[in-house]
Amino acid sequence: QVQLVESGGGLVQAGDSLRLSCEASGRTFSNYLMGWFRQAPGKEREFVAAIGRTPSYADSAQGRFTISRDNAKNTVYLQMNSLKAEDTAVYYCAAGRSSLVRDARGYEYWGQGTQVTVSS
Repeated sequence: QVQLVESGGGLVQAGDSLRLSCEASGRTFSNYLMGWFRQAPGKEREFVAAIGRTPSYADSAQGRFTISRDNAKNTVYLQMNSLKAEDTAVYYCAAGRSSLVRDARGYEYWGQGTQVTVSS
């Protein structure tokens, strides 16, 4: 079992930055692919970024967001810069061991989510 706890969300203005953190329980954190997804009101959950040995980004995140992980701290981060109103969503951290990097079905464990609101 892996438990995930996100933090770092909040209300910011367009153009600002935020860093989300996701701390995982368990001793095998380094074995998991870690991903960030988001879900805006009335929309489906969508892939944002993931990191195994290398990072992968959605087009909407490429160049503005950076995903990183610290295996010693069992933590994955999402640095979000140049935030836009359309980035407003609940952001979820996820852990998995499949090759479905961009597909939510590839992740076994999910956090409770953290709200990010960007005002324009």
